[in-house]
Amino acid sequence: MRPLDRSMRRLGALLLTVSGITPAASVFVIGSAVIAQAGTGALVAFLAAAAICVPVALAYAELSSAFPVTGAEYTFLGRALGPAWGFMALGLNVVGGALSQAVTALGLAAYLSVAVPGLPTLPAALVAVGISTVIAVLNVRTNALVTGLFLAAELLALAAVTSLGLWHEHRSVAQAIIHPVVATAAGRLSPTSLTAIGLGTAGAIFAYNGFGGAVSFGEELKEARRSIASVILVALVVAVICEAIPMIAIIVGAPDLASILAASSPTSAFISAGGPWFSKAVSLGVALAIVNAMIALTLMNARYLYATARDQAWPAALNRAFGATHPRFRSPHIATVVMGALSAVACLLSLRLLVVLTATGIVFIYIGVIVAALLGRRTGSTAQGAYKAPWHPWALVAGLVALAGVVVADIADPEVGRLGLAANVAVSVAFAGYYWLFVRRRGVWRLTGAEGPLTSSPPEQGAVP
Repeated sequence: MRPLDRSMRRLGALLLTVSGITPAASVFVIGSAVIAQAGTGALVAFLAAAAICVPVALAYAELSSAFPVTGAEYTFLGRALGPAWGFMALGLNVVGGALSQAVTALGLAAYLSVAVPGLPTLPAALVAVGISTVIAVLNVRTNALVTGLFLAAELLALAAVTSLGLWHEHRSVAQAIIHPVVATAAGRLSPTSLTAIGLGTAGAIFAYNGFGGAVSFGEELKEARRSIASVILVALVVAVICEAIPMIAIIVGAPDLASILAASSPTSAFISAGGPWFSKAVSLGVALAIVNAMIALTLMNARYLYATARDQAWPAALNRAFGATHPRFRSPHIATVVMGALSAVACLLSLRLLVVLTATGIVFIYIGVIVAALLGRRTGSTAQGAYKAPWHPWALVAGLVALAGVVVADIADPEVGRLGLAANVAVSVAFAGYYWLFVRRRGVWRLTGAEGPLTSSPPEQGAVP
């Protein structure tokens, strides 16, 4: 199997990673869902999520430095915890990657409808998935340039919305944080419950998610072991700044809080307060940002499939297909098309359901990554990495406790939270069962990086030596 081309430097990886996070889409699509869930408590949710993501980013940085492999979490958990755990991450990533892409596609259709009234949502989303899939087949350096240009438009849109909110302040940040309120079915305001804020925090984690995606380009990044940790940490800082500040501006600058919180898309309702031309300009900027995110997400998702095929995680025919690279662009083109097709199918689900399922899956992944970092340091399996997370192990333990709190909030919510938990547990169990019943019996699975196998011998008894 031909390796990916090491043609990218740190800046290119950072542009692709931040584009995958897509701060504008995170604010205007996921942030809108968080506001609908938690009201002004969305500020608490976004600040809490930022604090939770710090130890997660430290864990990603250490593991990525040790294993700068496109398999990312699948590789981390498979190496540190054992193959069955790696296959759980594989399932969550493949399913969650398709769902995330569908979230961005449906969000794109919603914002395009502002500029093009009457635009049908599903066809627009499917066309967007198709276009981003075609672009993602191109050389990764070309994609880094394209996403960098889109990212500039994205940041301008965020700056415009931030200015609108902060220049027309209607309430203080302290008021929104200390006394959070949410819209009721009757259109009134009532105090936000802790459960709603907890669920909103899961959504906010989803909004920041993607900083660890830098490792997806680890095999195309020059001097990856030394460079990748800084890309991950800088990407998180950029995400928090570019998302938390606009969210503050929207909450404090909302002129009619009750109507905006009760709107089907609170952020769209806020943008409309700036007038029709402002609304159209910002909506187009958000649309460009979402296209940018879709390209970056497709790149990352395809590289997951490529890595798993190289490890012989699938039946032989699928391994050959997913592991193939384009003769000209050196990209995993078949894996790219497959992930695009899965994303198109996921577009048939509702946006609210997609956000819940994806957010909970990300929490599961984060818990696994932190545990892998803790055990990797203890067993020495990450010793070859150039970066070591500071404040070990207390920062990582604090992250685990915080993530456990998000899971408790999910359990406390019978309508949405428990559904997300059940679905992601089912995916994890299904893929662990797939490993034990099929892959392990074949005895051909082995974690592999660009330089060759990451293990000295085939895994036995559910553990990688």
